[in-house]
Amino acid sequence: MQESADTGRMVRIAVDAMGGDHAPAETVKGAIQAARELGVEIILVGPQAEMDREFRKHDTVGLPVRIVNASEFIVDGEHPVLAVMRKPDSSVAVATKLVKSGDADAMVSAGSTGACMVCAMQYLGMLPGIDRPMAGGPFLQLSPETSVFDMGANVYCQPEQVVNFAVAGCVFTKSFLGIENPTVGLLNVGSEAGKGNQLAKEAYPLLEKSGLNFIGNVEGMDIPKGKANVIVCDGFVGNILLKFCEGLGESVRDWLLEELSGSLEQEKLEAATDKLWKLMSPGAVLGGGPLWGVDGLVMVCHGASLASQIAYTIKEAKSCAEAGFIDLLRTDLVKAQSLISA
Repeated sequence: MQESADTGRMVRIAVDAMGGDHAPAETVKGAIQAARELGVEIILVGPQAEMDREFRKHDTVGLPVRIVNASEFIVDGEHPVLAVMRKPDSSVAVATKLVKSGDADAMVSAGSTGACMVCAMQYLGMLPGIDRPMAGGPFLQLSPETSVFDMGANVYCQPEQVVNFAVAGCVFTKSFLGIENPTVGLLNVGSEAGKGNQLAKEAYPLLEKSGLNFIGNVEGMDIPKGKANVIVCDGFVGNILLKFCEGLGESVRDWLLEELSGSLEQEKLEAATDKLWKLMSPGAVLGGGPLWGVDGLVMVCHGASLASQIAYTIKEAKSCAEAGFIDLLRTDLVKAQSLISA
């Protein structure tokens, strides 16, 4: 049974069981799967009656799973800030408060990213020099050692924030991919210095001063080639890029299935096209990742996550907790910020 390295106890994960398109069935199923396979303690957060009903569908004998009641939950279409204000006992708020109180080491949600961000900022606060959370991580299975930051949490950015994105990406790459000196590229419309919009032009010299292994500008075509380990851009561009690739992977798979139907054995064709889709589509196999910059572990999954993706995200949360991820990020942020302000 895996235990937390510094406390001698199991890592505890609070799961927003009401968050996501397939909640609570898939979130509960994935959480129980994680408890069974990963040796983590699971705290399911949601209305007691619904949690009890889902709980009874699974064999949980001997598993470290418990329920914490939350009388409310946030639904699609609600404004994140207003929803968190009006529903202080929502499942996402209660799960985040468990991290704040120290009763959980991390929380996982497939619900509204905006609501997760608001709860994280309100109840946990931000690391030094960070105004709001960042989103990012490995982008394509075609280039598994390449991460993109930011993927949508920060649409309007200042140049200093781009440096923070790069620091977060480097901490992830060093901690979880084992790459000691990750390369950093600035996503741009050309490889030459001086290219791009005002944000890119102002971020470039700061990245040069940051102490990171900055290799200059990279272009969109460089992402699947893995030209840099960490690629940074504002969240507006990053989110469009993310969703374009999601749609492209699905469209290419469907086109190949139709185009090659009858020319190959159907089972082999479906296996090959499904593999291609997983290589091209962000998050097709994996789950979610942390909201970077928060002073606590908040893991956000895609809204359409199924049980396997919930379980994978819980695995990532466990790894982050065991690695002392928050302290590593805090240290590297302070170092980079002191260099660019010198």
